[in-house]
Amino acid sequence: MSEKNHKVLILHGPNLNMTGFREPDVYGKKPLDALHDAIKPEPEQLGVEVRILQSTPEGILIDTIQEHRRWAEAIIINPGGLTHYSISLRDALSSVRLPIMEVHLSNVHAREEFRRHSVISPVTVGQIVGFGGYGYILALQAVINLKAEVV
Repeated sequence: MSEKNHKVLILHGPNLNMTGFREPDVYGKKPLDALHDAIKPEPEQLGVEVRILQSTPEGILIDTIQEHRRWAEAIIINPGGLTHYSISLRDALSSVRLPIMEVHLSNVHAREEFRRHSVISPVTVGQIVGFGGYGYILALQAVINLKAEVV
């Protein structure tokens, strides 16, 4: 087992608890727990400790971001439908002054027009879309590589 040198908070927003059931042709057939199981080996290999939370209420996501501001070194977030309008979530993310990576299971840029706009992305270091659950692994690798470049 690798020594855990980095700490990353992974957040899933509203309706991601329905992954695997809701529009499987768009969001994939794996339930959220299966996505977590697929993610688990990567932090171990990278020496990363992760904490994962899914919440439908926006306030719980905001509270979690604020509570983890001193623990986390980066945040990976799939804001779900909050992506397009939640200024409160955006403000919480920017206030903690951590690298933020935005992830979406589907390619939001190839979908309905309203899904192409993110109020979250201007406060992130990047956005990974369209890779399903693998996007979280890519995001973990990216934030760790960004950390290494800064050091």
